[in-house]
Amino acid sequence: MTYQAPVDDIMLSLKSAGRLEEMVAAGHLDGLDQETVRAIVEEAGKFASDVLDPLNRPGDLAGAQLSDGKVATPEGWQQAYDQFVEGGWAALPGPARYGGQGLPETVAMAACEIWNAANLSFGLCPLLTQGAIGALLATGSDELKEKYLPNMIAGAWTGTMNLTEPHAGSDLSLLKTTATPQDDGTYRLRGTKIYISYGEHELTENIIHFVLARLPDAPQGTRGISLFLVPKMMVNDDGSLGARNDVICAGLEHKMGIHAAPTCTMKYGENDGAVGYLVGEVNRGLNAMFIMMNAARLAVGVQGVSLADRATQRATAYAVERTQGKTPGTAKDAPVDQMVPIIEHADIRRTLVTMKAMTQAARTICFATAAAMDRAHGETDDAARQAADQEAALLTPIAKAFSTDIGCEVASMGVQVHGGMGFVEETGAAQYFRDARILPIYEGTNGIQAIDLVTRKLTMGGGAVLRAYLDDCATTVDDVRASNLPGFGRTADRLASAIAATRDSAAWLLETLPGETDAALAGATPFLRLFGLTAGTHYLARAALAASHMGHDQHEAITLARVFAETQASAAEGLQTTIMEGAEGVLQLSPQALAS
Repeated sequence: MTYQAPVDDIMLSLKSAGRLEEMVAAGHLDGLDQETVRAIVEEAGKFASDVLDPLNRPGDLAGAQLSDGKVATPEGWQQAYDQFVEGGWAALPGPARYGGQGLPETVAMAACEIWNAANLSFGLCPLLTQGAIGALLATGSDELKEKYLPNMIAGAWTGTMNLTEPHAGSDLSLLKTTATPQDDGTYRLRGTKIYISYGEHELTENIIHFVLARLPDAPQGTRGISLFLVPKMMVNDDGSLGARNDVICAGLEHKMGIHAAPTCTMKYGENDGAVGYLVGEVNRGLNAMFIMMNAARLAVGVQGVSLADRATQRATAYAVERTQGKTPGTAKDAPVDQMVPIIEHADIRRTLVTMKAMTQAARTICFATAAAMDRAHGETDDAARQAADQEAALLTPIAKAFSTDIGCEVASMGVQVHGGMGFVEETGAAQYFRDARILPIYEGTNGIQAIDLVTRKLTMGGGAVLRAYLDDCATTVDDVRASNLPGFGRTADRLASAIAATRDSAAWLLETLPGETDAALAGATPFLRLFGLTAGTHYLARAALAASHMGHDQHEAITLARVFAETQASAAEGLQTTIMEGAEGVLQLSPQALAS
């Protein structure tokens, strides 16, 4: 079945969690109105259905290929990328000063979801380029911006993020790549980076690598890391391309999924050294790189939503077509061979509605995070801008980790709906599961996101930022109860319990973290899950309350909120117990005992 962009679901999420009406009224969207946003989403959906989706399965089968240092993407990739650029999609969120369309993060993330749902391997390329653009905009010199941004924003050149090395994964303090200053103000880089998505390809005439490296006199640890812009092809002063830089792709990773996206081992400076340009300040490269990573973390969370939605669409279509067995309501005198579509079975209905609810919950969290980022840029009042920035910081690890976990879970459920056929590659269900599995690992594993949430985000203002967020969630409880809509069932009660569990767990973590750090960190991942369940229920309930006056199906919106509250958020009290009482058992076996 061909992918169909869930335009109505996306628009409801944008209007409710993304505060679309509020931001339009406040002028944060640069003159956009809801009709224009919907038109953009619909057109993105057409491109995804007509161009990207047909390439997804063939691309998975063919994969990216490396020969003589050149990477060939699957057949049709080049034409699709050219159409992507010609359609202006690459320039969607870029600033107008450098040729972009200047659209807000919320709209960019809506389009991002659609492209990645149709073809995750393709969607990775522009996703990473947007992160590189963000880092250059925030920390690059005017000279670098003028020289590189117009072509990157237009999509004529793509960008990469180079962090990981063979001996160092998430611990960037161990980086060994070096950057030696030159008399002309450039640097010569030498080192090896691994897991570099789209590190080499022929889709564009140039690739702009952002590389973390150390200067010769840099201090040890993460304080001694600088960020450098290293072009594949040197760029002359007049903007034309010069000689090939000393950077090569030495190998492609053989991966579980995303086969069509080249994941490269990159070698810098095998000869005279790769020419690079300092981005930002010396020894403060992580500050610039984190701009890229935070943008990428939200986008990867959106990718989790993408695959959850795609898996749900395919599973639903299969459940409508596949006949098997009978239901309790089947007439007793029905012919023996008269089977019903499996969507009529209660357990399949349970699975499908759970998939829909989980997908929409993750979607709302991601759009709420994007909206907070937009408000942080658009607010003129300092206090409002700071509050929005803190909200975005609080929600980013949830958007990334919770949504990518949901992507894996829903994709797995999609395989289950297919039964034995889900384990057969030809149905397509398996590819979503394989592709989704990288997402909880990308851009800081979900365990790292949980640690970040507990050690950095939870502690903002001594916990005041989280408490203010939960106070907002509590107003939703009151509003659901005041609505007197019977379709909500126990939604208000389940949300109230989840809020209480999150408050109590957060208070325990704040108290425990300084003196018993390991005990607190042992509860970090379940706390992130608890927070995600609370936020998801909150946003789904808000969307359900607003659906009718926003022109959406309120019955379905209420049902999804109820299902999520009563089947997912009902785990809140158990998660609280795990967080506050589980550490002693978790830490009882020493590392040596676990390894034996």
